[in-house]
Amino acid sequence: MKTRMKTCTSLILSITVSVLLSNLPRSSALATSASSKLVLKYFDIRGVAETSRILLAIGGEDYDDARYQIDPATFKSIDFEAAKAKGDLKANLNRAPVLVTPDGTTIGQSRAIERYLSKRFNLMGNSPEEEAVIDCIAEHCRDVKDAAARKGFSMFTKDKTEEEKATARTEWFDEDFPSLLGKIEDYLKDIGSIDDFSVGTSTSYADVVIWALLRDCAPPTRRM
Repeated sequence: MKTRMKTCTSLILSITVSVLLSNLPRSSALATSASSKLVLKYFDIRGVAETSRILLAIGGEDYDDARYQIDPATFKSIDFEAAKAKGDLKANLNRAPVLVTPDGTTIGQSRAIERYLSKRFNLMGNSPEEEAVIDCIAEHCRDVKDAAARKGFSMFTKDKTEEEKATARTEWFDEDFPSLLGKIEDYLKDIGSIDDFSVGTSTSYADVVIWALLRDCAPPTRRM
């Protein structure tokens, strides 16, 4: 399966990543007033907002990257609690992230934000069919991430011993993950992915989520 892992990632890794890594945004102080720019509000970690940050970097649009600081001793955030108290996070049911558009609309749910940004930056294909295929790939990648979480080997898993987590981790990287990547690769081949793009002839939301999948779920020694 390790050979399969290497083989199935070779095609996926051919998707352009240089554009995803260029001009990455820097964190900024929390926005405290209305802005003529987009405002992305999340914790000062990558987490579920990082794909949106990548999309904003690709789009080249200036924005406020408002980050809630986390106390490393308690894992609590005073900024986050204050934002909840003010009602800033109602669009995501008092969770983060949220995106505030220049007209004052607040969008919750990380994937809704990603799709909004992808459409804003013309990263959802050139037809309804291409948009549907891009969405399909995004959902495949979400399924893989969900499967990794269910495997239960992260530092946040509390109902397993370290030995059990080590076994689950080995199974994931040697068997489960390569198999799932292989299925995605087969689908990309089936739809005729060419050159450096998974759909069409330019960078799309699908390319970004594949890159994020490899970054977040690959073995630590192979992360991008």
